[in-house]
Amino acid sequence: MSSSRIRWAVPVVVAATVAGSVLVGSATAGADPSTLAPRTAAELLADLAAPTTDALSGTVTESADLGLPALPTTGHDALGPTTLLTGTHTLRVWTDGPDRSRVALQGQLAEYDVVRSGADVWTWSSQGREATHLSLPARSTGAVPPSGLPSTPGEAASAALAAIGPSTTVAVDDAVSVAGRPARQLVLTPRGGDTLVGSVRIAVDAETHVPLQVQVYAAGAGAPAFQVGFSSVSFRAPAADVFAFTPPAGATVRQLTAPTTPAGAARPERSRPILSGTGWSSVLTLTGVRPTPAQIAQLDQLATVVPQGRLLSTALVSVLLTNDGRLLVGAVPARVLQAAA
Repeated sequence: MSSSRIRWAVPVVVAATVAGSVLVGSATAGADPSTLAPRTAAELLADLAAPTTDALSGTVTESADLGLPALPTTGHDALGPTTLLTGTHTLRVWTDGPDRSRVALQGQLAEYDVVRSGADVWTWSSQGREATHLSLPARSTGAVPPSGLPSTPGEAASAALAAIGPSTTVAVDDAVSVAGRPARQLVLTPRGGDTLVGSVRIAVDAETHVPLQVQVYAAGAGAPAFQVGFSSVSFRAPAADVFAFTPPAGATVRQLTAPTTPAGAARPERSRPILSGTGWSSVLTLTGVRPTPAQIAQLDQLATVVPQGRLLSTALVSVLLTNDGRLLVGAVPARVLQAAA
């Protein structure tokens, strides 16, 4: 993901976030984190920018306590991207380079998968026996998460790091053990500003420099409102067949088309995200948003009606869908979005 895309995704991904046994036989696995040599914040940032591997597999636990009501747990849509908004969930993840990834959100008797292999992206819902297929443009790179929420510590860390600047204090905290591996902790704290985020903690694997856990705290809170981290992890390359997907017999398959823009042509104005404000107080605005009736019905379960439209407020993010088709998102109090609208 390019730095510019990450920057405008910060209010959506970091703030939204409005989601064992160790499988690798490394010499550092299970080591005492207190024995790690000290690293400065600048050195840890450099470590995160240059991981020693881009292949891994493991089990991830994601939990969100954003102050939202429990979502429905029955029906074909019970397990899917919106599931990550509340409660605690288990995901299996596999990556091997920038264009091969798989994320499996696991339920009691069901699974929701997102699989990328090169330009092919598949989603699969075992509950509805429904699959979708999308062919990405040639220049598209990066893992594909199951939703706008980060499903791995790496995705969450990338979004958090994009906010570093004059508006952020960066520090190093005590080393910890995550998934049995020693890790150093980087702490990002917003420096003033009108934001709901109190701090972000990123646990960085001491050997590979891969993010193992990300915790996002709401301002004034003593427990994370959002957390995603490995409970087990291996840094061996996954088998190639992990990234191969064929819809089961009898499954419903929908073919999606990626939006394209002719070479040299400007993108339609309504598709361009507009970023206002700075740092953690940024507000992202999308215009020309036309939600489906099903999406409106789902939003109505969580949002309240305000003069500008429908407002969703959580511990870390506020979302406003206006009556004229604008979507405003930010890690800011609801009143900031209402004023911006």
